[in-house]
Formats: sequence, structure tokens, C-alpha cells
Amino acid sequence: MKEFDLIIIGAGRASNLAVSAGKAGKKVALIEKSTLGGTCPNRGCVPSKLLLGYAHVANAIKESQRHFIDSSINSIDIKKIFEKTNSYISKIDSIYENKFNENVQIFKGEGSFISNNIVKVNDEQLTAPKIVIATGTRPIEAPHEKAWTSDDIFPLLGDIPKSITIVGAGFIACELASFFSGVGIKTTLLVRSQRILSNEDEEISAIFKDEFSKKMDILFDTSIKTTNYENNQFNLILENKDGTTKEHQSDALLYATGRQSNTDTLNLENTSIQIDKRGFIKRDKLFETNAKGVYVVGDASGKHMLQHAAAYEINHLGKILLEDCKEPLYFKYMPHAVFTEPEIASVGITEQKAKEKNIKYITSTTNWLASAKAMSTRLHYPVTKFLINPDNYEILGCHMIGPESSTMMHQVLAVMHINNDVRHIKEMLYIHPALSEALLPAAVAAVKEVEKYNKKS
Repeated sequence: MKEFDLIIIGAGRASNLAVSAGKAGKKVALIEKSTLGGTCPNRGCVPSKLLLGYAHVANAIKESQRHFIDSSINSIDIKKIFEKTNSYISKIDSIYENKFNENVQIFKGEGSFISNNIVKVNDEQLTAPKIVIATGTRPIEAPHEKAWTSDDIFPLLGDIPKSITIVGAGFIACELASFFSGVGIKTTLLVRSQRILSNEDEEISAIFKDEFSKKMDILFDTSIKTTNYENNQFNLILENKDGTTKEHQSDALLYATGRQSNTDTLNLENTSIQIDKRGFIKRDKLFETNAKGVYVVGDASGKHMLQHAAAYEINHLGKILLEDCKEPLYFKYMPHAVFTEPEIASVGITEQKAKEKNIKYITSTTNWLASAKAMSTRLHYPVTKFLINPDNYEILGCHMIGPESSTMMHQVLAVMHINNDVRHIKEMLYIHPALSEALLPAAVAAVKEVEKYNKKS
């Protein structure tokens, strides 16, 4: 039995806690079954954005005609694109390993519980008074052995497909479709309903659907009835909701239909740790599970399945474990973005959720055309939508669609973080004619809607 001060299962964002604990003189066991760094830098956020950078340039050339520029792409070296991306991924493990001092011992293998305070990895047993579960999630398994999930894209080795069919309508499916289509691979997106990015505000997702559909083949109300793989090709029978079927072929088939908990590998039945109906671990306000001294953070809790949320939680858990902090962490807001073209950024409640929960609100949707920088893109769809509490001007939700939405959103987040009142955005001094200036008329319109509402009532 090896004794430690702290055991961490999962070396994604939680590796930062291992660094801090090691520097504080704690003896740490860090268990990781795959590559250090976890999903984000190896198979998720980072490599996907590196790929999308290439697609962005390709799309700009393809769409240059709207700027009265006649251009064409002679060739795209897709193998080189993946070589560069794979080269980055190959360095992640060593980059993370170099962060740890001599107090951190890395165990490569799958950790599981023997009891509340004993963890097994490979043939060794480890114990510690504090254990952190940060095992994240994994893609829902593809129903065909030759089909891919997002985990199979990074690194993509061997032959690059000339065509790909992607099943899904969430942000992972859309971002991967955006890349493959952008670099010239024939891309078909299969969506089981009429909606795409259904978690977004309905007004925003409707704009997205119109614009995204111009960039690739999207088959709505469609699912796969049968799958046959032979001669290095998928032969599919697709079925529409109206019962009609058609044949479809592609070199690759990728499923991006959601993610599931990794907690089924932990042998939690040997502990008093409880899970919910979805298989995610229950915890209290200080991240502690039903087993005393065992904590869960990040996606393993199923609460906020975003990298920036996990990093925020890990940082706060470090204060709890290393600085004796007794304060729970409350997120004032939880933003996210979809890095496709068009780009979406969102924070707070959507209008459909506000209606569902019977929350009092007013809305204001404003285009970006008051900004010369926005006008220079020669795009007409970008908008900002605010949901405001008419009683106190509080921003309940903000949803943007347009270039650099994720960057522009941080101006809204700063106000929400410090003193959540949309009037601050209205009263700010802006650099003219920066893209962010498009927020000024959006805030002015929102304030006017609140004043109009209050006059009526």
C-alpha cells in the first residue's frame, strides 16, 4: 500500500491541482489512463480549434466574391494540416509532465476504488485522506466498429477521407462538420429533427440553421436505417421521418451524438459514493461526495460540462484543500461558444427557458450594422439578443451570432461579473468603429424596451 496526501484520478484540468499541491509540499498521486492534459488539449477544444483555423482561411477565400474579389483555391494539403495538428498533440504529455515537481508521482493506468479511501491502479494500491475524482466524460460509442467518434479524429492517422457523414446536431458535430466542409471534404450532416444546436436560443439557432445550411449538405429529419461497410466505404440507407429512404455513401462515418460519464470504470459500488440517473457523481456545495474526503469536479459531476467550468472548479477546490476555504463556489453566469461559421456565443437563460420557468423578462434583438467593422464583413445576419429583467435591468441572458462573438461576449461577461446591469454597457465609451461597438445599440435598444415595458405597467 502506497500512502499519499492526495490522490487525483484524471489528469485533465485537475493536473493544475496536482501542480499546486506538489508546490505546497503535499505528496500527490496523479492517475491518468490516457494522455496527460485530458480531453481538451488532446482530443477536444484545442486541436479542434487548430483545425477550424484552417477552415476559416479556406472559407474566407471561397467567399471572397462578396467583397468583389475573384479568388480560387488551387489545393489544400489536408495531410499537412493533420500533420501539424498531430505534431502539437504529440507534445502534450511531456508538456504537462514537466509541470510537476518531485512531490507528484504519475501513475499511467485506470484508477478504481477498492474502498472509500483506497484506489487501485494497475497492480498497486494507493491510499490518501483526500481523493479527487476528475475523470471527465467520453463520447457515446459509435454503433458501428468502423465509425468514428470525436476521439478518433485526434490524432487522425492514415488516409484522409474524401467524404464524411456526421451524425449529430450539437456543437461538436457542427464544429467538426465546419472543419471538414471548410477544407474541401464532401460533408453531410445528419440531423434527426428540424432543429440544429437546439440548446441555443431559438431565434439564434434559426439564424444559424439558415446560414450553416449554405455551407454543406444537411439532411434534417433523417437517421441511419442500415449501415454496411465494404471496400473502405460506408453504404448507408437513410430514412426520413416521412418514411422515405435513400442510399448514401461516404468514406468516413462520424457519430457526435453526445458524451457520457466515465464513472462506470471507477467501481463505485465498493464505496458509499452515490451517482444520479445519468451516471454522474453526486456532491455537496464543497464538491464532496457521500464518501468523506472524496471530491468530484468537472464533467464527472455532470453539472457544467465545459472546460472553463472545470478549470474554475479545480481552482476553487484547491482553495478548499490547500487553504482551508469553507466558502462554496457559485457561478454567477456560465458562458459558452460554438466556434463554427457562423460563430455563436451565449450566456444565461434562453427565451424558451424563460417562458418554461415563467421568468419575467423583456427581449431586444439588434443587428450589428451600426458598427463599420461589422459592416466591413459584408454579412447581414449577425445579431445580439438580450433578455433583461425589467425590474432592475439585470442581464438574464445574452446571445450573439456573428464573427468573433466569443470575444465580444467577454464585454457582457465583465458587466455581469462586476455589477450586472445592462445600462453599464449602454453608458460605456467605445473605440470607434470597433466590432464591439455593435453592443452599444444592442444595449440602448434593451434599455428602451425596459423603459417602454415599465411605462405600460
